[in-house]
Amino acid sequence: MKVLLIGSGGREHALAWKLAQSSKLTQLYAAPGNPGIAEHATIVAVDIDDHQAVTAFCHEKKIDLVVVGPEAPLVAGLADALRAENIMVFGPSAAAAQLEGSKGFTKDLCARYDIPTGAYRRFSHAAEAKAYVQQQGAPIVVKADGLAAGKGVTVAMTVDEALAAIDDCFDGAFGAAGAEVVVEAFLDGEEASFFCLSDGRTALALATAQDHKRVGDGDTGPNTGGMGAYSPAPVMTPEMVSRTMKEIIEPTIRGMAESGYPFAGVFFAGLMITAKGPELIEYNVRFGDPECQVLMMRLKSDLLELLYAAATGTLDQVSAEWSDDVALTVVMASKGYPGAYEKNTPISRLPQTSTGEKVFHAGTALKDGALVATGGRVLNVTAMGKTVAEAKARAYALVDRTEWQNGFCRRDIGWQAVAREES
Repeated sequence: MKVLLIGSGGREHALAWKLAQSSKLTQLYAAPGNPGIAEHATIVAVDIDDHQAVTAFCHEKKIDLVVVGPEAPLVAGLADALRAENIMVFGPSAAAAQLEGSKGFTKDLCARYDIPTGAYRRFSHAAEAKAYVQQQGAPIVVKADGLAAGKGVTVAMTVDEALAAIDDCFDGAFGAAGAEVVVEAFLDGEEASFFCLSDGRTALALATAQDHKRVGDGDTGPNTGGMGAYSPAPVMTPEMVSRTMKEIIEPTIRGMAESGYPFAGVFFAGLMITAKGPELIEYNVRFGDPECQVLMMRLKSDLLELLYAAATGTLDQVSAEWSDDVALTVVMASKGYPGAYEKNTPISRLPQTSTGEKVFHAGTALKDGALVATGGRVLNVTAMGKTVAEAKARAYALVDRTEWQNGFCRRDIGWQAVAREES
């Protein structure tokens, strides 16, 4: 099979690395790609925002499957444009991608189909949102309705913090994404990420992970796109996975189909495991980043086979097999992230890796033949281990052998799971 992978981040490097292992793959192309992806795929200069150019490339190269990595092209309707040209694509339609593209849409769906989630209200005016916050009190959660690259959510521990977050949204800090705001109840518990493939009718549970959103050790500082992750998440017991499928995933698939937006792609459910059980924080319609990196390290099955089944409505004919080992990834970011940071800083040396270790490129480029950091989150330093503690030790050993003066990372990825292992 000939495959075109859309995207340029660490998630897409992990997908490229795994797709390249498939016996069914004959040719892998990537647009726009990055230097890490280039190790596994032919990089092509196709503008992914130009849907006509993407479809023309697919026809020219006789592409059998397009795998869309990031959320923005899905929300913009790339999958629809490809399907209209009879090109197989892994990823939901623009209508179905509203699950991530509009937090209000998802909350309304939850209310309609009795999916457990925090109580909420939607607002298009700052004054009304502020009045609601003052009535409810803190802690409380303020979310920009649209796509904000993982940065449009404020978990406000004080009313003043919530009011400032509302001002940020309506003052344009997140562009059009903040034109509407969702204010919702604070859920108390432990966060987990759950992944599941869907072809519109069948659901195939994949695996669990736990992300670390805050920029600093001890979960301090502002939210980011994710500073590290590990898989599996111990809080997601077999019982909790079963309840998540029954109470959250299956009603969503049914609800989306009944609403006229059948969902084919990957559900990434951000969950809070509360005293009542799993509750939905939010949906994403693509693999998590950096959760995808640890999932791909643990996946033993053929990824191409799974994604093709989801794209062709044959998910009931495949299954996914996983390593029992733990995978853990540490995000190395540019100093200053998630605020302003310097670009094109040199990465002098990447560490040599052995079996069960991989450095995924997230925000890198080659400049005059030298590797430079171009993004906020730049490298995903990843390792496997029998325990979280072992995977963590291996990953940080690789971090310490990476020479990049402008880089920093959290030093406590996996702390909750390590504490569990030690107790």
